Amino acid sequence: MRPYPQSGSVGEATFLLHCRAYNLTPEREFKFALPRKYRFDFAWPEKKLAVEVEGGTWINGRHNRASSIEKDMEKYNLAAKQGWVVLRFSTAMVTSGEAIDEVLSVLNELRGVK
Repeated sequence: MRPYPQSGSVGEATFLLHCRAYNLTPEREFKFALPRKYRFDFAWPEKKLAVEVEGGTWINGRHNRASSIEKDMEKYNLAAKQGWVVLRFSTAMVTSGEAIDEVLSVLNELRGVK
């Protein structure tokens, strides 16, 4: 078995490369609310930290339709009830390095590093 499933988008592939550059090993497509089929793009389950790379933000992609927006709201609200910190980034935020910088900052806060 490969350690990471195939990345589904440029944003996810880039974020995975950034994680590898910093020796981070998130779980991919992590199922967090069984028996629901909700998954996070990237997760550190022991820290309850998740990252979602939102594609199609500048086009009429899946996440820009009303029914999908409501499903995402349900997913993120359930995650919050379960104590998850969910960071959401656009592909542009990932490719600029903003996403990995924010993740590193949050991981350091969770570890108690200032």
